[in-house]
Amino acid sequence: MTALELLQSLNLLDETERIEAKRASESGKSLLESVCAFANEPGLGGGWLLLGVEREEQALFPSYQVEGVPHPDKLCADLATQCRETFNLPVRIELSTEQVNGQAVVVAFVPEAQPQDKPVFFKAQGLPKGALRRVGSVDQHCTDDDLAVLYQGRQRDSFDASLVPDATLDDIATEALADYRKTRADANPDAEELRWTDEELLRSLGCMGKDEQGEWCPTVAGIMLFGTPQALRRCFPMTRVDYIRVPGRDWVPDPERRFDTIELRDPLFRLIRRAQAAVLDDLPKGFALKEGDLQRQDKPVIPQRVIREALVNALMHRSYRSHSPVQIIRYANRLEIRNPGFSLKSPEHLGEPGSEPRNPRIAAVLHETRFAETKGSGIRVMRDTMEQAGLTPPLFESDRGNDQFVARYFFHHFLGTDDVAWLAQFKDAQLSPDEAKALIVVREAGAIDNAAYRALSKVDTLAASAALRRLRDAGLLVQKGRGSATYYVPAERMGLHKNTGENPGLSTHLDGLSGDPSVLSGNPRGLSSNLDALSSNPQPNEQDASRSILLDELPGSLAARLGGIGQRHPPQDIQNLIVDLCALRDWPVSELAILLRRNPENIRQSYLRPLMRDGRLTMTNPKEPNDPQQAYRAVIQNKN
Repeated sequence: MTALELLQSLNLLDETERIEAKRASESGKSLLESVCAFANEPGLGGGWLLLGVEREEQALFPSYQVEGVPHPDKLCADLATQCRETFNLPVRIELSTEQVNGQAVVVAFVPEAQPQDKPVFFKAQGLPKGALRRVGSVDQHCTDDDLAVLYQGRQRDSFDASLVPDATLDDIATEALADYRKTRADANPDAEELRWTDEELLRSLGCMGKDEQGEWCPTVAGIMLFGTPQALRRCFPMTRVDYIRVPGRDWVPDPERRFDTIELRDPLFRLIRRAQAAVLDDLPKGFALKEGDLQRQDKPVIPQRVIREALVNALMHRSYRSHSPVQIIRYANRLEIRNPGFSLKSPEHLGEPGSEPRNPRIAAVLHETRFAETKGSGIRVMRDTMEQAGLTPPLFESDRGNDQFVARYFFHHFLGTDDVAWLAQFKDAQLSPDEAKALIVVREAGAIDNAAYRALSKVDTLAASAALRRLRDAGLLVQKGRGSATYYVPAERMGLHKNTGENPGLSTHLDGLSGDPSVLSGNPRGLSSNLDALSSNPQPNEQDASRSILLDELPGSLAARLGGIGQRHPPQDIQNLIVDLCALRDWPVSELAILLRRNPENIRQSYLRPLMRDGRLTMTNPKEPNDPQQAYRAVIQNKN
């Protein structure tokens, strides 16, 4: 890609998993960390660095300006040298210097390292700290699970293939092996392994191996798939499934409130069946009476196929290194499944074909027995099945910091009569059907991001980003984060009183749940697909009244200056007036727009940004430029 193409992509989509922007007047650690991450990330094919550009932090939309590289030849030479000498093996990057807007910028392409060469890491730091992966648009230090993924490319054994200390073949349950044989025969009666002895079968499945003394003993996969209850408790005391029933819609760690909990610990085949039965027995039921039938059929509010796929995914992809249980939490309005181990697949690619199994031996056995039907299709199957049932799409959250993956399945049906009535209050925003669905998801889940909107509406990244920004500009959503970590929470106008300062998916106080199981409507009553009429500005009479109240606060001289401001007044006079106003108190842009009779965006672009650039104004919360409570204050000038 050329420098101009990279710059255009940055201004459309911000930084992505394959493009990173740096000011980079000189080679430094941050630059080398991106090189390391691009070289390591499996299946990415490498990535581009655009050096000599700067992001405008106060901009509402991604805005990258060319700053230029003062000495591009020196930067290229230094970077090439450091890539050759800093890492455990040389990283050969492609460098070129181009001119954009009369300024020199450097384009660097970092190829993906060969599988046998991974992980690439800083020699001075060693492993695991010195290795990085590219996760979304962020460079992140590798964990043990990350290293396992990188080493798998070298055909090293995964964790589920490692031997279990203090375990013997007596810890294998014969009834669990018999269960496997029956299940495998149901899937394929002619399977060759059904004719093998138990020991031959365990060897072929990677469930036993030789220790240093040459003795056969079980692997992690062997104990998890076929271990006796005593062995499971002794070797993996916390590796169980907890089914927890919580009254209400949020988790309240109150000792006075008793939660109903069931602890399940069994070989995986039996564990999946028991966990599924516990969930199905407890879920709300709906019923249907097919034409010609005399007896009704009760169906769980979440389809059984979704529950099965969710449980299999959790137990197949969880981290068995982590000594903590899988939690199935049943709230009043949703089911949450939390398993240890973040997704090894980038959140941007969840639902796409292809799988990165953390436990390949366990995964292979579950696929062969048809517990897991098709590799890499689990999330897509769950999304499609929930959509066919007219339910809110499931939401998935991969949290590397807490090493956890969370899946949320709502009992709520999409766009029922109660939803349409609730959405009617936003009729002035001219919502499209997809935007209406997005607001329902935000109401139920507390947040939405680009990936969730894409899964909901089946549009591309750019269209999803544009739709979410329009909802933000309509005063319905508040933007948090930046780049690929951007997400949106409900604004005050939605009337949900959410906690908007947390990570998406962590807000669990959900209001306005509709219990009416109505079908999905493609054209809800009172909604319009016209995308041009979004406005959150007050009506003229309301604006005049608000302006009068604000003017009453001001000294007479300032009020008089405001009265003399016209639409074609010199910009410098208006800037001086804004500084004098902000010297009195902190002003949000909405109030300044009312006082100056101008569009809020015009206020930001024409006056506030230049004043901040000149050091005459500052934000009250500079760390979050898009904070809905953001205000501006004058910088006291030092007259000494």
